[in-house]
Amino acid sequence: MESSSPELDLEKLRAIKVLGKGAMGTVFLVYDRILDPSIESPFALKVVQKSSIHDQLDALRRARWEVSVLARLSNPEPSHAFLPNLIGSADTEDFLAWAVPYCPGGDLNVLRYRQVDRMFSPAVIRFYLAEIICALDHLHDMGIVYRDLKPENILIQQSGHVTLTDFDLSRSLKRRLETTCKPPPAPPIDEARRRKSHRHRRNITRMIMSPATMAGIDINLLKKAKSARVSPVSRRKTSFEVGEGGIEQRLNSFVGTEEYVSPEVVRGEGHEFAVDWWALGILAYEMLYGRTPFKGKNRKETFRQILMKSPEFIGKQTPLMDLIRRLLEKDPTKRVGYTHGGSEIKQHEFFRGLRWDLLTEVVRPPIVPSSDDDVFRGNPSFVGFDLREHFEILAIPPTSLPPSPFPSQSLDNCRHNVSLTEF
Repeated sequence: MESSSPELDLEKLRAIKVLGKGAMGTVFLVYDRILDPSIESPFALKVVQKSSIHDQLDALRRARWEVSVLARLSNPEPSHAFLPNLIGSADTEDFLAWAVPYCPGGDLNVLRYRQVDRMFSPAVIRFYLAEIICALDHLHDMGIVYRDLKPENILIQQSGHVTLTDFDLSRSLKRRLETTCKPPPAPPIDEARRRKSHRHRRNITRMIMSPATMAGIDINLLKKAKSARVSPVSRRKTSFEVGEGGIEQRLNSFVGTEEYVSPEVVRGEGHEFAVDWWALGILAYEMLYGRTPFKGKNRKETFRQILMKSPEFIGKQTPLMDLIRRLLEKDPTKRVGYTHGGSEIKQHEFFRGLRWDLLTEVVRPPIVPSSDDDVFRGNPSFVGFDLREHFEILAIPPTSLPPSPFPSQSLDNCRHNVSLTEF
């Protein structure tokens, strides 16, 4: 495994809770019981149990690739403000695991479901898009195309700023010459104006989020909202056009999430960095309207609408609508960001007046996560649970249910009156 990060000793880690579970692995909130017994600095640990994954070779390849990308993002330090750093990794006989900072704010999809009408205001969209653009632009500068931008992969840090996650679908690409010839930066302003702008921005970003808006919602509703989202499109064998040094110049693999897949991916004509800007347009549309623009009744209809349909907008045209329209250009060579990357998008009217160099200094982002549920911090009686034991318990087959006391005829007669949702 390519990694310059410290080697993790899984035996010294205790799990606090499960943060999430996917097809490939489980994410835990953990702490080091030796170095951090008071649990002041817990972190997220993604664990792949080698014996439980269906296609072990492909899953391990993708997992090791993600670790290598995280290691690149972490070196040299410090890592980018809106991208994760690799705390450490471990590759044992049973597990492949890697640790990244914990983001207590959840993901952008959960956050959207907590808003009134499940939509964000343009001011909030502007803030989050700006930080995501900075993250994607940094990845592209490193020659990495992300290829999996969606609300579930945008996490909210303790500070309220965003960070991207899940890099197993990313790939290294050779940069085109045009994208390295960026437009000149905005002229600098004097220090007095900078301080004034900083104070102004801190006030502006005490965003319009009422206590009612921030109130928790029914956890069952949230689970349904997240599970209703489409799963990644099936991957087929990749075919790369390889340039000098073995770095791909164009990708032909069919990956992504249905509603976020770009037209060039659907057409199978090869793709590059512009797929991330298309996904940014889908994300912006979903943040604005609470739904994606091309979702159909099935995958075939979704793909047809991605290729043929124009995004629909409601009401008076705004700079945000224009930005979305330009990001959702079907021809990737005409898509905003294709020629000059993120710097081209930063100059759009929607971001007029935004001080990009002050984004990291915003101390009151739209939403700052609450730490009220961190009951484990400084609690000497809290010990958590063992990672290995967790997987051993899962491997135990469930006990058989006792035979039903009802005759089979009675069961048949009452089935039409029983709904699974009642249990």
